[in-house]
Amino acid sequence: MTNDLRRRVDEHKQGLIPGFTQKYKVHMLVYFEEYADPRDAIAREKQLKWWRRSWKLDLIESFNPQWKDLAFEL
Repeated sequence: MTNDLRRRVDEHKQGLIPGFTQKYKVHMLVYFEEYADPRDAIAREKQLKWWRRSWKLDLIESFNPQWKDLAFEL
């Protein structure tokens, strides 16, 4: 969750954020959701964390079937 997606994507692309994206060198933004209330965003993050990988892949592909890096469209 972030209040500045452009900044966060840039941090990830530079490898500045420790965790999954840094460890596995994930540098593309292929999916995101926007929420007006940060509590809703946090609840959604927690929900997605426990989803099966196949469900997450289906969600991404329903939104971005070509897996384009959406960072360039922000």
